[in-house]
Amino acid sequence: MSTGYVPVLVVRHKVTDPGTGARTSPLSEPTPMGIRSDPLRKVRPQPRDQLRLAHAQRMLQASGFAASGRSYGGVVGMDADVVLWHDLDAPTWPGARTALSEYDMRFADRLAVANTAATGGEPLAQPSRIVECRSCPWWPVCDVALNEARDVSLVVRGEDAFALRKLGVSTVDELAAMDPATKLATPLVGMPLSDAVILARAWLRDLTVVRRVRKVRVPRADVEVDIDMESFGDAGAYMWGCLLTGKDIGERQGYRPFVTWEPLPDDDEARSFGEFWTWLMLVRTKALAHGFTFRAYCYNELAENRWLLFSAERFAGKPGVPTVAQVNAFIRDPAWVDVFGSVRDQFLCAHGKGLKIIAPVAGFHWRDPEAGGENSMRWYRDAVGMDGAPAEVSQRQRLLEYNEDDVHATLALREWMSSPAMAELPFAGDL
Repeated sequence: MSTGYVPVLVVRHKVTDPGTGARTSPLSEPTPMGIRSDPLRKVRPQPRDQLRLAHAQRMLQASGFAASGRSYGGVVGMDADVVLWHDLDAPTWPGARTALSEYDMRFADRLAVANTAATGGEPLAQPSRIVECRSCPWWPVCDVALNEARDVSLVVRGEDAFALRKLGVSTVDELAAMDPATKLATPLVGMPLSDAVILARAWLRDLTVVRRVRKVRVPRADVEVDIDMESFGDAGAYMWGCLLTGKDIGERQGYRPFVTWEPLPDDDEARSFGEFWTWLMLVRTKALAHGFTFRAYCYNELAENRWLLFSAERFAGKPGVPTVAQVNAFIRDPAWVDVFGSVRDQFLCAHGKGLKIIAPVAGFHWRDPEAGGENSMRWYRDAVGMDGAPAEVSQRQRLLEYNEDDVHATLALREWMSSPAMAELPFAGDL
């Protein structure tokens, strides 16, 4: 391989599983020259990573900066322990295609769709739901078309919908009619076929959630704290909202925000984070001193864990700020509970597993009709007066109420999962 660039992605998902045979190199040597067969890891299939690498490789080649010879692309996953390497010239795709040839075929198809649309021809593409649809301004249009067609992508997304259509399964009805025990030549990527079939049957019955298990369990404690963090992109975490409930330990119960309204990045973030951590540890200490059990909860720990660790690193030595070792110990403690994990493991969710989708099933509703992560970014910009604009105090109150509703939503979920209502929720095995 001659001098030149190779693409490497950093992603927020796992790229390997325990096993053997993955081709990796140390983080200290992020080039194909350090590739070795890994005795501890096997590749976790992630077609999206390979296509993104192929896209970057084609751009490098077009600009004359790509290394010559065989095309490789690397990925650093959520574990951030090695670089996983994909051979983009290997025939690992269906029909013995390579990642590059698969990308070329899809890129040509998209060019044809765009050119046809630009020249007023008959549409060459039909809508299909993917992850990015949730933030697309055209989603209301596609949503109507997909529901009219009862399209299979309403239940399974992306590559799985494409794979099922190739098998002749293009509608939710056709997916629901399949035998869940069917063995596919190429397994689905997003979920087992058995789950997809049950989700389709739930969708046909207009069920948002069905039970995977006969008996739903969620960890509970005498003293509970629900936590929700609000961040502004990668600039920082400006709010840690907490809801204290349970037995009396001499601390005021209810909602308590730890927040900075200084535009991020700003050192005042260290103060709010340090105060949050100090209070949380005080609650835990008091609970245990009273002989009570203690647990803290969030919904999807990836975000909270990221900012717990990053804040400890950035603000090391500041008042109240924990060490990275202390944060890691807390994250590994069973007292830190990801409610999303309990939902994922015990329910099948026909319309997604997001908190804004699941909590209403438990009877909880946000006060703000526009509540959502994307909108909160806009509210934050207004609240702190970014770009020289005057700060809008009303937007600060809006963010506080939004955060408060988020922590109440996780509490509502736990109470629902612990209630007799679970017996009335359909069981997947009965569909």
